[in-house]
Amino acid sequence: MHDEIVRTMFYSADPGFSELITRALGPDFLVRSCNLHDFSNVRNDGHECDVILVDLSEVGNSSAITRGLCLMETFKQTVPHIPIIAIVAYGDDDLARLLTGKGVFDTLASPPATAELRQLLRRAHRAHQSELELSLLRSPPLPPGRFGDLIGFTNVMAQTFDLARKLATCDVSVLITGETGTGKELLARAIHDLSPRCSGPFVGFSCANLPETLIEDELFGHEKGAFTGAVALRQGRFEQAEGGTLFFDEIGDLALGLQAKLLRVLQERTFERLGGDASITTNVRVICATHRQLESLSLQGGFRADLYYRLNVVEIHLPALWERREDIPLLAHHFLSYYGEQFQKELKGFSPVAMRALEEFSWPGNVRELENAVQRAVVMAEGATVELWHLPKNLCDAFDPATPGRSYEEAVRDFKRRLILRTFRECGGRKTEVARTLGVTRSYLHRLMNQLQIPRTELADGLPDPESSTERLM
Repeated sequence: MHDEIVRTMFYSADPGFSELITRALGPDFLVRSCNLHDFSNVRNDGHECDVILVDLSEVGNSSAITRGLCLMETFKQTVPHIPIIAIVAYGDDDLARLLTGKGVFDTLASPPATAELRQLLRRAHRAHQSELELSLLRSPPLPPGRFGDLIGFTNVMAQTFDLARKLATCDVSVLITGETGTGKELLARAIHDLSPRCSGPFVGFSCANLPETLIEDELFGHEKGAFTGAVALRQGRFEQAEGGTLFFDEIGDLALGLQAKLLRVLQERTFERLGGDASITTNVRVICATHRQLESLSLQGGFRADLYYRLNVVEIHLPALWERREDIPLLAHHFLSYYGEQFQKELKGFSPVAMRALEEFSWPGNVRELENAVQRAVVMAEGATVELWHLPKNLCDAFDPATPGRSYEEAVRDFKRRLILRTFRECGGRKTEVARTLGVTRSYLHRLMNQLQIPRTELADGLPDPESSTERLM
């Protein structure tokens, strides 16, 4: 069974070379030979191809190189999502770097090895298909894969959305965990919007970097004259959220003294304003979020265990962006469409090298950092396509265009590592349960861990008790 046909437009000044390449590629590649000096068919036929191949291997022929660069610029303006592969003279690294900077998908030295050329054309074809799919996803309405303002099509996000939908209709406390910037407040809002309390208010409050007295006033309010400057009665967040949802962001930063008061409110459903004696009944749903390990924190005495169990009726973990890299193109195009409309710019997409830089960046700030990067790129972009130099400097500095993209085998290896690490966290480090969850034998799991070179220290990372975790990993 043949692979899918790859439609290729091959621009070369040498008809003999075109014929040689066409015959070498074989029947799985539909090659249309074009003259490097004739651009007339770009606008009409460019939409009908998957990849464009340009021969710039004529050493010293500046005219051919100029023609090739003009051709690539024409394609970027006409059909910016179609990847371009350039054949350059052997050893011409300067031209290869120039082309990469211009947004070429990849380069090959002349004469190209047939197997390498076929593989590169197929990889470019897959990139083209992804661009087409993403262009459809940018068109409203969004298909399944969205929960409120959160977007994700990976399995881990689908499971997160399914769990959130189930508990949205149940009036229980929810603890949302995940790194900073993963969208914990967006998830809380989406749960509120699907709950029976959706007609009530959604009130958010951050526990981070505020003095204890100010937090108490913010939560419970005060009576007139309760302290100097209290010239009028003030309602706190519990009263403001009556009948709706109260969201505590970074609950792990709440002082121990206030933790006891919050626990009392959750248990008794009553509180008093500062400076007041009257008990006020409250009817709110509490959703909390944190980037910290509350269970470990409670064992160390930094967080009340009774409050932790009261808040953690159901826990939802939002994965970091590096754990779901497959969603990066989708999110990037979503932000591109949003800020393009906001800033009234007609942007068609990202150049292949810019998208590669986005996909390979570590994203310590997660989705929030990605959104900020795309917003900046939209502001900086002057043409129809976001280029590498439109992205933030730290992202450009971390990206090496000379380093080839990950191979299929590397992507699979990386996926296996992430899957095993995540399953170890979910199973509390119990190797037998990990093997059962993954549907493999314990001996095979052990061999796989050795093949992937996963150290015990990395497996134990994030588990509640490092000493007992090490024992479980034996």
